[in-house]
Amino acid sequence: MAKKNPTDLTVEEKLKALYQLQTYLSAIDEKRALRGELPLEVQDLEDELAGLNTRLEKINGEIEDFRVAVVQKKGEIATAEASIARYKAQLEEVKNNREYDTLSKEIEFQSLEVELCNKKIKEAGVRVEEKQKELEEAQALIADREAALKEKRTELDDIMQETRDEEEKLKNRARDLEEKIEAGLLRSFKRIRKGARNGLGLTVVQRGSCGGCFNKIPPQRQLDVKMHKKILVCEYCGRILIDPELAGVKPVETAEEKPKRKRAVRKTAKKAESDEDAGEA
Repeated sequence: MAKKNPTDLTVEEKLKALYQLQTYLSAIDEKRALRGELPLEVQDLEDELAGLNTRLEKINGEIEDFRVAVVQKKGEIATAEASIARYKAQLEEVKNNREYDTLSKEIEFQSLEVELCNKKIKEAGVRVEEKQKELEEAQALIADREAALKEKRTELDDIMQETRDEEEKLKNRARDLEEKIEAGLLRSFKRIRKGARNGLGLTVVQRGSCGGCFNKIPPQRQLDVKMHKKILVCEYCGRILIDPELAGVKPVETAEEKPKRKRAVRKTAKKAESDEDAGEA
C-alpha cells in the first residue's frame, strides 16, 4: 500500500496526528522531569571541580615560584658572603684610607644584601605556609565535591536506566509520526510547543476555554473547532485547538445553572392597612 502524502491528510487526520504526537512528547517530558535538576546539578559540580582543579594548579605553581625564589636568594647570600670574606681579607693589605673606605663600603653593601635576602626568604616562607593552607582547603573541597559528584552521577544513572528504554521507544514513535505530518504544520507545532510553558503545542477545548491558557473561546470559534474545517489556534496563547471528541477525551461538563427562585415580596404593615381601608370603603 502506497504511503499517504502528509499534504493529502484531512484536517481531522492532521489534528489526530498532532494530538498523538503531543501525547508522545508530553510522555517524554515526564520522563525527563523524573530526572529533575540532577543533570544540572551534575554539570554544576563538574564545572566547580574544573575551577577548583585550576585553582589547585595555580596554588602549586605559586608555591613552586616561592621555593625557586628562596633557592635564588640563598645563592645570592652565598655570593654576598663570599664577597664579604674576600673584601675583609683585602682590608689587611690596604695601603691608604681611600682603599679602606671603598672596601668598607662594599662590605657594608654586601651585608645589607644578605639581610635583604634573608628578609625575602622569611617572607617567602610565610607565603608558602599560607599557600599550603589554601592548598589543603582546596584539596578538601575537591574531595567533598568529588564525593557529591559521584553520588549525583550514581543517582542520575539509576534514573536514566529506569527511563532510557521507554523514552527511546517514545522517541521512535514520535519520529515515525512526524514523517506523517506536513512539514510546515510540524514546524509551527514545534515552534508553539517550544514557546509554551507547559510544553503543549496543541490543547483540548474544555468548558468553552483553551486548555493551555484557560481563556474563554468565543462560541462561534468553538463551533469552528468542532467542524474540523481548518486548523485553528487560540487567539490568546497561539496553541492549536482540538475538540475533546476528536482527541478521544471525555469532555468536562459545565455546572448547570440552578434556576433562580423568585423572592416573595412581603407587604409592609402600612401597605396592609391601606388595603384593609380600601376594602372597607
